[in-house]
Amino acid sequence: MGKSRRPVAALTLAALMLASCGGDGGTLGSGPVTVTPTPSPTPTPNCALASRQSFAKAVIDEWYLFPGDVASGVNPGAYSDVQSYIDALVAPARALNKDRFFTYITSIAEENAFFESGSSAGFGVLMAYDAVNQRIVIAEAYEGAPAFAAGIDRGTAIVGIGTNSGNVRTVASIVAAGGTQGLTDALGPNDPGVSRVLRITDAAGTRDVTVAKADYALDPVSDRYGAKIISEGSRNYGYLNLRTFISSADNQLGAAFADFRAQGVTDIVIDFRYNGGGLVSTANLMGDLMGAGRAGQLFSQTRFRPSKSAEDDEHRFAPGAQSIAPTRIAFIGTGSTASASELVINSMLPYLGTNMTLVGSNTFGKPVGQIALDKAECDDRMRVVAFATGNASGQSDYYDGLAPKIANSCAANDDLGFPLGDPREASIRAAIDFLAGNACTTRIADANARTASSDRRFAVAAPPTMLVPDRPSAAQRELPGLF
Repeated sequence: MGKSRRPVAALTLAALMLASCGGDGGTLGSGPVTVTPTPSPTPTPNCALASRQSFAKAVIDEWYLFPGDVASGVNPGAYSDVQSYIDALVAPARALNKDRFFTYITSIAEENAFFESGSSAGFGVLMAYDAVNQRIVIAEAYEGAPAFAAGIDRGTAIVGIGTNSGNVRTVASIVAAGGTQGLTDALGPNDPGVSRVLRITDAAGTRDVTVAKADYALDPVSDRYGAKIISEGSRNYGYLNLRTFISSADNQLGAAFADFRAQGVTDIVIDFRYNGGGLVSTANLMGDLMGAGRAGQLFSQTRFRPSKSAEDDEHRFAPGAQSIAPTRIAFIGTGSTASASELVINSMLPYLGTNMTLVGSNTFGKPVGQIALDKAECDDRMRVVAFATGNASGQSDYYDGLAPKIANSCAANDDLGFPLGDPREASIRAAIDFLAGNACTTRIADANARTASSDRRFAVAAPPTMLVPDRPSAAQRELPGLF
């Protein structure tokens, strides 16, 4: 699941809950955003490696959701950094598929910048690796970021990377030498001013463009296609694409649903295809905005380990003037859809049943969330899996994704040949067809079986997969594929 900002009792440092999920309201500023550089921990006694490792272990010992699945006898001296030590401690839970790198150490400054305003540094695109054609494909480009300004948008392919025009290497040769992590390395660190020559291919042909990484603010609901009305025949459908659950999304979500309500829209498409999660409070706000007529009914619940049961919480629908009562909802998801996104989908299921579907492919499967404790003098934020989330029916066991829980799920491609928000795009087309009452041709589970089939008559080629570094940044954890 994700993250939250609800203060947790007995925490004297910052406590944030992620349904990777709380946030205060706010609007995204239009001016430049500066990301505070991540300071290197000062090697004082309080910030020495041993002290930082001790802090991480103390957090796990007190708060970890699976205390019986923590390794004993792990020698911190055998590890040269904090994260490797954490990985060793929670290895038993990972082996059971309970914690897939959800417990980690990160930068306080970097994470605050992202969750408060979407502040990040980089090219400002989501990249997917296409192994069949040996290229990187752009899944989404953010307005106001360097790549979009250079003419790179959804569907653009990167076929070569270099630091200058004289040393551009093909994607195929980079992968052959260093695997997909080699692509991450070739793209360089996500620091302002880092420049790369990208050999791109799109409708205009193949050319080299030079793009320098910079600070930018991510708009969680795009002005281009984030919220719109799609009209077909005599019916109107609401379309909402939420990129990530951050505080600056709250007012935008309210405005989008107010427009849906004003136009009488009750059939909606919610596009979470690249949304890796974020703040629980923003997820709960989405529930409120879809909760007209359900005031006081249970939307979601969080459960901590038995020793921390006093922290258990629930969110009940609190609809307002902007809220609607959806008749049918089609959620669009992929393997990048996780945490807070899954919380919203799972929480609406008891109320809509077969009037709700999941379109696209199976979601990631993260029914747990993290709290955060800070060692401020070291810029260390310890994100630890501390709670599980469930819906009104108590369903919280979707580690294998939500598709198995949604009987009428509908398989569809992520068609990079069309813009997001375009009803011709395959997943949006399938979503609207569901809202219009048309039957789905292939369930997600059946499509997965064909992809995995050893029988070549039925197997289908795997689609491009999001390019994710071995050690992702705070922003990359919530937006898989972000560079």
